Amino acid sequence: MNNKNIQRATLGGGCFWCTEAVFEEVKGVEKVVSGYTGGTVPGKPTYREIGSGLTGHAEVVQVTFDANVISYEDILVIFMTTHDPTTLNRQGADRGTQYRSVIYYHNEMQKEISEAVVSAVSSYYENPIVTEISKLGIFYEAEMEHQDFYKNNQEQGYCSFVITPKLAKLRKLHADKLKTA
Repeated sequence: MNNKNIQRATLGGGCFWCTEAVFEEVKGVEKVVSGYTGGTVPGKPTYREIGSGLTGHAEVVQVTFDANVISYEDILVIFMTTHDPTTLNRQGADRGTQYRSVIYYHNEMQKEISEAVVSAVSSYYENPIVTEISKLGIFYEAEMEHQDFYKNNQEQGYCSFVITPKLAKLRKLHADKLKTA
């Protein structure tokens, strides 16, 4: 008997490699897919086109999770505390609208929960939160070389200097929500 309650969250917290690596460690997460959404250019975009900043798309991850194990609210709290939601169109050295902080909701309940979580965590930040909350449009899966990027490229400079510290922060703040090794 299947007692799973499978749901999806679509989140943009800067470079999708970072956000993907974070959620791959979270208990109840079944799958994380890097991709693009939120733009105005029709057709499936490429990484190069997204990088130009001209498509309007954001780098995002689509997190498939079992809501009987982890709630959408907990997914959002992890998201909001493992990237900087106070910098407009920027995460660290990554700059441009493709790196914006954004929650794409799938239904009205997710919209309400997103607004509540953003409001609740705002007191933890010195600067105002600029995370966009928008209805999900078409989600485009990124090219294969962008899937499981951290897992496959840990020795790369970007991974060791940017992603590894984010994972350390995740492990410190949310140890009770992580998969066991």
